[in-house]
Amino acid sequence: MRSFVLSVLLSSFWICTHAAEKPNIILILADDLGYGDLGCYGATKVKTPNIDRLASEGRRFTDAHSASSVCTPSRYALLTGEYPFRKNLWGPVMNPSPLVIDPEKPTVASLLKRQGYATACFGKWHLGFGKTPKPDWNTDLKPGPLECGFDHYFGIPVVNSHPPFVWVEDHRVVGLDPADPLKYGGKPETQSFPEKMMAPAMSGAKAAHALYREQEHGTTLTEKATHWIQGHKNSPFFLYFATPHIHHPFTPGGRFKDSSQAGLYGDFIQEFDWMVGEVMRTLDELKLRENTLIILTSDNGGMLNQGGQQAWKAGHRLNGDLLGFKFDSWEGGHRVPFIARWPGKIDAGSMSDQLICQIDLLSTFAALTGSDTRGPDSLNLLETLIGKPAKPLRTELVLAPHKEANLALRDGHWLYIGAQGGGGFSSSKPGSHSLGGIGALKFTGEINSDITNGNLAPNAPKQQLYDLASDPSQKKNVIRDHPEIASRLAARLTHLRSGNQSR
Repeated sequence: MRSFVLSVLLSSFWICTHAAEKPNIILILADDLGYGDLGCYGATKVKTPNIDRLASEGRRFTDAHSASSVCTPSRYALLTGEYPFRKNLWGPVMNPSPLVIDPEKPTVASLLKRQGYATACFGKWHLGFGKTPKPDWNTDLKPGPLECGFDHYFGIPVVNSHPPFVWVEDHRVVGLDPADPLKYGGKPETQSFPEKMMAPAMSGAKAAHALYREQEHGTTLTEKATHWIQGHKNSPFFLYFATPHIHHPFTPGGRFKDSSQAGLYGDFIQEFDWMVGEVMRTLDELKLRENTLIILTSDNGGMLNQGGQQAWKAGHRLNGDLLGFKFDSWEGGHRVPFIARWPGKIDAGSMSDQLICQIDLLSTFAALTGSDTRGPDSLNLLETLIGKPAKPLRTELVLAPHKEANLALRDGHWLYIGAQGGGGFSSSKPGSHSLGGIGALKFTGEINSDITNGNLAPNAPKQQLYDLASDPSQKKNVIRDHPEIASRLAARLTHLRSGNQSR
């Protein structure tokens, strides 16, 4: 309790002395970027000089997490400060889907907008549009990003592997011809992606589809984002740059193809690094570097899809030495890169092993700007972000995989998982898009005491407990050695699920 009070006092003092500065805030959220995908986190088969420089000029976190190992629930938690299980969000929402965020609830964007910030989102939204299960793509897509606090939005509405394969700007599909509406079903106009990724199919809107050139996504979004920064250089701004990189299919621009030693997967990472570099260069040119907080992170861990498998064979470990991949409750599913730079406020070249989560950004940004807004599960970790707290400010964290049964609880150095396996994809066939979980360990060669030769051991416990302090790679399930700890954490997880907030 004393450490919590001290944290509040320190944050209050910081607010009183610094909040008037109203720093610009840029949040760069990569898609499926794994813990081992960057040079500053140990990658050798890909080169990320711009992101490595960002880390050398700021702080690199080694125990940062997304609230979910799946894209949509992770993004929901980041923007709302609420655990996605409270919304019963476990998987990605695909078109058609209504907006999953309640526009009446605060978001990171809406709280900053109320604090006088210009706000914009460029890139992947993936949180639904409208109020009905089947939004009409030929009219205003409301509610959407603008109703969640953004002044401006431009990007891909769902995910780059799923229809409708169009750009959306603010409320409308870009380039839509009323005489050729976008409709559900039929033969899709774009043939850029395998048919297996097209269901449910959408057709029509030939002119709008023609503008959607996937190999130009990186350039298009970067130009839009940097132009917006230039137009708002004289007032505080919040930029949410949610890139489609590095989600499959991997479509780097021509100059980035064959640029890495990890196939198209690595090439896409290197294009992402260029995008980050362009944002940094723009800040330098506009002399905004000193008064801008940049945070770079990922919505979940790296995915062992076909491109990920090719990268793995080339010697690139997507999630470093962590067990598991996207969709899992194992560490590889949700422990993600997290880098923060704010010259003069965050020590250059510093590193932190404090437990943090993207769900805390809402309350942290509120404290940073003097707002009293808080999320139901979001903690103010401002002192962790810019200072050096004597004790951890976050000591527990609920982590959601794709399967509800595998909901996990982090408590200090302990991680409890309520079921067997990773809780994500489970194919054991190399080359499969859904290779993952127990079956993937034969391919990856990773070790886990519950798994033998790619199969669950006959005597494997029904739940899992790991001591991450001594075993960060989760080689040994120690639940039989510490049944009392597992029982306590299982009860705590049940309690957290029964309430409406944990803060």
